[in-house]
Amino acid sequence: MRAGPHERKRVAELRELVEYHNQRYYVLDDPEISDAEYDALFRELQTLEERYAALRSSDSPTQRVGGEPAAGFEQVRHEAPMLSLANAFSDDELADFDKRIRERLHAEHEIVYSAEPKLDGLAVSLRYENGLLVQAATRGDGTTGENITGNVRTIRNVPLRLQGKPPALLEVRGEVYMTRKGFAAINEKAREAGGKVFANPRNAAAGSVRQLDSRITARRPLAMYCYALGAVSDDGLFEEHAQVLSAFRDWGLPVSRETELVTGVQGCIGYYARVGAIRAALPYEIDGVVFKVNSLTEQASLGSVSRAPRWAIARKFPAEEAATQLLDVEFQVGRTGALTPVARLRPVTVGGVTVSNATLHNMDEIERKDVRIGDSVVVRRAGDVIPEVVRTLVEERPKGAHMPKMPDACPVCGSAVVREPEQAVHRCTGGLFCGAQRKEAIKHFASRRALDIEGLGDKLVEQLVEAGLVEHVDDIYALQLEQLQSLERMGEKSAQNLIDALQHSKDTTLGRFVYALGIREVGETTAQTLADHFGNIDSLMQADAETLLAVGDVGPVVAEHVQRFFAEPHNREVIEALRAAGLHWPEGPPRETQRPLTGSTYVLTGTLEALTRDQAKARLQALGARVAGSVSSKTTAVIAGSSAGSKLDKAEALGVTVMDEAELESLLQRYEA
Repeated sequence: MRAGPHERKRVAELRELVEYHNQRYYVLDDPEISDAEYDALFRELQTLEERYAALRSSDSPTQRVGGEPAAGFEQVRHEAPMLSLANAFSDDELADFDKRIRERLHAEHEIVYSAEPKLDGLAVSLRYENGLLVQAATRGDGTTGENITGNVRTIRNVPLRLQGKPPALLEVRGEVYMTRKGFAAINEKAREAGGKVFANPRNAAAGSVRQLDSRITARRPLAMYCYALGAVSDDGLFEEHAQVLSAFRDWGLPVSRETELVTGVQGCIGYYARVGAIRAALPYEIDGVVFKVNSLTEQASLGSVSRAPRWAIARKFPAEEAATQLLDVEFQVGRTGALTPVARLRPVTVGGVTVSNATLHNMDEIERKDVRIGDSVVVRRAGDVIPEVVRTLVEERPKGAHMPKMPDACPVCGSAVVREPEQAVHRCTGGLFCGAQRKEAIKHFASRRALDIEGLGDKLVEQLVEAGLVEHVDDIYALQLEQLQSLERMGEKSAQNLIDALQHSKDTTLGRFVYALGIREVGETTAQTLADHFGNIDSLMQADAETLLAVGDVGPVVAEHVQRFFAEPHNREVIEALRAAGLHWPEGPPRETQRPLTGSTYVLTGTLEALTRDQAKARLQALGARVAGSVSSKTTAVIAGSSAGSKLDKAEALGVTVMDEAELESLLQRYEA
C-alpha cells in the first residue's frame, strides 16, 4: 500500500514524539506522559510502518526489537584507541596522582578535574555519521573490538539519531550497564525456570551485549552512560571535558547526573566521599569514581603511558567480595510460600559492612555451586542488595563438610513442602494457614476481585497482623468493634464500616470464593470454571488429578496446584472455619452444560459506556462464557468499546467477529431472560 502526504507527515510527527518521550523517560528520568499514552503513540507508529513499507526506516524508534541471530561478530578497529585507567586505592595515592599532574604541567594553580562515577559495566564505542548511529563496538584490546551495532541499537537510551547539529563524524565512548532492579528481576526469572543466573550486573550486561541474537539483548534491562569523546571531524570543537559532556546532553546522549567539576586533591577526596555515601542508593552498580583533568589542552600535554592516560585515574571503592566460612544453612519462608536457603556465616567485612547472613537462592544454586556446610565461600555484597554466596573455595574444603537438605515440612507452620513442577522453587503448601504467608493471603482474600471487603486495605491488614488480632484469614470475621477502634487512625465510623463490609462479604459466589483462596495459577477465569464444573466446594476439594484434568482450561500444572492446596489439612481447616464464620454461596450440581454461552470465548477491549468492563465480564461468565485477556483465532468475538487498541487490530487481522456495546447488550439480554 502506498503512503500519502498525510501518512508521511504523521509518521514523522510520531517518530519525533516517541524519541522526545524516550529522551524524557530513559535519559532525563522525567517523563511527561503516562505509560499508556506513550504506548498508544508507539503502537500508532508501529501500525503505520507495518502498513506502509516505504515509511520504514532504520533510525525509527520501533527498530529496537533486535533482528535475526548473527553468525559471529566482525572485528572493528578504533580510530582513536580506547585506553584503560590507572587505579588509586587510597587518598595518599590520589594525592600522588595530583602531584604528578602539577609537576608535569609545571602548574602553580590547583588542577580542575571532571569527576564521575565509575560504572561497573562494559566499555563501548558509538560511531555517528551525520547524526545517525552507524556502528557500535566493544573496547576489545583497546585497538580492535567487536561490532555489536545490532545489539546496541536495542538499548532504549542510546539515540539512533542525534539531536541538534553534531559533527559529521562523532565517536562517543561510554559504559553499557544493567540496573540493579533489572539484574535482580532477570536472575529471579532464571532461578524460577531452573536456568543459569548471572554472578553480577557487570557479567549480565557484558553477556547481554555480546549475544549473537539481538532479540535476546532487546529483552534485557540495559542502559548506557556516555563519558568520553573518541574520533571527531572537528578537532577544535571543545576546550574542556565538561563542554564535551554538556554537548553530549544537548545531542540527546545519556550522561550521568552525578558528574561534576572539582578543584584540587581535596575536591577529589570530597567527591569520593559524597558518591560513596549515596552509592547504595544509585540504581546501578559502581566500583569507584573517575577523575579526569578538565582542560583538553592539559590532557594533550600530559599524554598517555602504555595503555592508560596520564590525565585520568580511577579511585576504587573497597572490594565487595570477601571469603569466610559457611557455618550453617537455614530456610526462610517468603510471603508467597517460597523457601529460600540462607547462609549463616562467620562474620566478615564486605564493602565496609559486616556480613553474617547471605542468600543461597534455591537448592539448584546450592548444587550448582557445590556449597556445603563448613566450606570456605566467597560472599558478595553490592550496595543495598542482599549479600549472596557467589562461589565455593573447594580446594579449602574441610573433612565433614556436608550438603544442606531442604526440609520436608515448612519451618513456620509445619505444612508439606513441595517443589514447583519444572522449577527450582520449593514452597510451603499451607497458603491460608502459614504465618509467613498470612499477610499476602488476607490481602488477596479481601481484594476487589475476590471477596471485595471494602476498607480492608493493605495497610490495615499489616496493622491487624502485627497487632496480633488476626492470625489466619478466618480471624477477620471474628474482629470486634472495640478491637478495631483501638488501632491507630481507626475511628468508630471506619471501624463500623469495616464490620459491615465483613458481614456483607459473607454472601458471595463459589467462583469468587475459590479465587479468594489464592491457589497458585488459579485466576478469576479458572476459579469460575472450577466452580461451574464442580458446583460445590466439597466436590472440588475431593477431586483428584484425573478429575481436575477433565475440566476445560485446566492443565497439569494447575491441576497439581489445586490438588496440593486442598490436600493440605491446614488449608481445609481454614476453609471450614470460614464456613463456620458464616460465609455462604449458592451450591448445587455441576452447571457447566446448562448455560447458553458454555464453550465460547470473548475478549473485551476499549471503554464501554453503559457497563464497566468488570460488569460485562461477570455477566458473560454467568452465562458460561470464558472471558480472555488476549485475542486468538479461537476467540468467539471481540467486544470493542471506544478507544479500542491493539486487540481490535488483531481481531480484524485474524478475521475474528467484532461486536460493539449494543450487540453485547443484545446478546446478554437474549440469554439472561
